[in-house]
Amino acid sequence: MDDYAEVTHDSVAPRSGKTSVYQVLFENLKPKQAFFVEMTTRLTKHKVDSFIPLEIWDCPGNVTADSLGVSLSIFTTIIFVIDIQDSYHNPIDRLIKLLITALQENPRVNLEIFVHKAEALQEEYRTESFRHIQTRLLEELADHTSLMQIPYMFYLTSIYDHSLQDAFSRAFTRILSPGSLPYLEELLNAFISTSSSNKAFLFDTKAKFFVATDSSPVDSVTLGLCCDYVHMLNQFGDLYKSAFASPTLHLRRRVLTSPASQSPSSAPSDASLPASPQSAKSRTEQGTRSSSGGTSRVTTPTHTDAASAEDASASLPGSSNSRSHSSTTAKVLDSEETAVSGSRKSTNRVKAVFHPSSSASLTPYTTLVFHAVTPRLALVALLPTTVWESKRGLVEYNIVFFREGVQEIFDLEQDTRRKKKRRAPDPTQSTLSRVASRK
Repeated sequence: MDDYAEVTHDSVAPRSGKTSVYQVLFENLKPKQAFFVEMTTRLTKHKVDSFIPLEIWDCPGNVTADSLGVSLSIFTTIIFVIDIQDSYHNPIDRLIKLLITALQENPRVNLEIFVHKAEALQEEYRTESFRHIQTRLLEELADHTSLMQIPYMFYLTSIYDHSLQDAFSRAFTRILSPGSLPYLEELLNAFISTSSSNKAFLFDTKAKFFVATDSSPVDSVTLGLCCDYVHMLNQFGDLYKSAFASPTLHLRRRVLTSPASQSPSSAPSDASLPASPQSAKSRTEQGTRSSSGGTSRVTTPTHTDAASAEDASASLPGSSNSRSHSSTTAKVLDSEETAVSGSRKSTNRVKAVFHPSSSASLTPYTTLVFHAVTPRLALVALLPTTVWESKRGLVEYNIVFFREGVQEIFDLEQDTRRKKKRRAPDPTQSTLSRVASRK
């Protein structure tokens, strides 16, 4: 494994649902359109940038370990998809052959078995078929005792509910197990204890699966509510974007709507008129009449608004202190945007980070809270409504520290993978030598 984790999908059935699994998770394919997905005829590689970068290999049903062209040692997880409606004897036989090769080349590979298309059977037949597949595979593994050391998990999945997100979440957390997962769980446990939360997830907002959760068991109903809420925010979030998401745009709007931003050509300038007590009196009376109207509003500017108004007035033509104030502003900007690294100076603009947040009342006693952590990750938690209403500031204060902790773990994960990539040999060379040895 280089700087990404690799996942391969394998199955023997021609339309077991491997490609639709990927497209529903990572390409927002609607489940009703999965019927029109074409059958996979050649190996396709997809790169996904989640908490850790993934490379997913979507393999056709007739692929074997030898036909892949690479060693199984570069894979961290094998996801084997079996259609619950089809005969499962042949797929299990091929899975056993694949595991024998994996045992020789990569005995630490994770095996995830998705018994897919569960919606096609009624609940009693679905459970019985799932149990038969498990029993059959365990019998085959018992005949090959050496294969029992490969860690494996069974999942009953469907694209028409959230069982697919749950299964892929657990497969993803098994990739993170030796690395960052314990620290992420500890952060979530700390957030729950300090915020009186019932359940908390660190969600991948694009694929709608959780990267990590706290130590309490995952309830399928709670997970479904969180997935639906994240999906709704993905669909309608752009409609509720605040102007503060772009501080530059917001400042420009305030400058354009301020009275000082009126162009000299659009309104008569008082500076060109002779000053007289009569004109001053008339202007005072005019201002008094305008302020007594029902549409005017008097606000007390804050420190930020006052500074923005001074910056805006100083940048406009005809301002009395434009030169002195512009030079002062230039010095301030220069000091803020210049970073000194040793003897070199590099100018970097400080970008304001905007973290979207949202909340929804599920019941009179429960509130669902969404807070972005990174552009792709978000904290989704269930809080008592009384806690959210009375201690919202304290909860958001804890979220700030949670966000910083996740960012530190994320940065450390990226640095570790970069170092591994520098030290790791080129897998292409090992593949070429392997092919040459076969010849």
